[in-house]
Amino acid sequence: MDWRDEGVLISVRRHGENSAILEVFTANHGLHAGVVRGGTSRKLAAHLQPGNQLDVTWRARLEEHLGSFTVEPLRARAAGVMNDRLALAGLNAICALISFAFAEREKHPGLYQRTITLFDLLAATEAWPLAYLRWEAALLDELGFGLSLSKCAVTGSRDDLIYVSPKTGRAVSRAGAGKWVDRLLPLPQCLLGQGAVTDDEIRDGLHTTGHFLAHHVAPSLGSRSLPAARQRLIELLARQD
Repeated sequence: MDWRDEGVLISVRRHGENSAILEVFTANHGLHAGVVRGGTSRKLAAHLQPGNQLDVTWRARLEEHLGSFTVEPLRARAAGVMNDRLALAGLNAICALISFAFAEREKHPGLYQRTITLFDLLAATEAWPLAYLRWEAALLDELGFGLSLSKCAVTGSRDDLIYVSPKTGRAVSRAGAGKWVDRLLPLPQCLLGQGAVTDDEIRDGLHTTGHFLAHHVAPSLGSRSLPAARQRLIELLARQD
């Protein structure tokens, strides 16, 4: 069994004396693991950093085996964010959520392309937190827990949508909130593609997507806790004022 693909390195851990086990999020084979012989050597270790783009070839005797990778570096991203604490936290959060949320070897071509774009934005612009928020919303959609934000779940109106139901993920208008207003989640206008984007809106949006990751996605995966890397990103964003 063998294939060749392109992907982004999600995680690396030592295996034996000089090998490493990689998790790579690939364009056509999803999240896939494999052993790299000599992966801890000085020659390879510099390229085996989470966020880096790799050309990978996977081989195994049987499809269900862990198998081995041979890798060629294509694009180094880790170095570009190493001196930016917030961007590095963003990179780590993306990698951690992919490893947390996706079953191995399931294809996610649409989200793969969106993920690559987000990785490239980390070092290119300070406005990447909005793209990250929208990426989390897209991740929820990919996992079957997408937000429905086109109209109010109570009144059917498409105007003045400012809340999200924590149970259904549907938008709720100011008029439709009624006595449940204190139980609803914020719906920042940037998630609707409207208005100016503020730091408070980004934080409100991540509070809402985080609710669905923690209370809908995590239980579907066996009640696992959200990755600590995401919480570190949230805490850093809270200090931006």
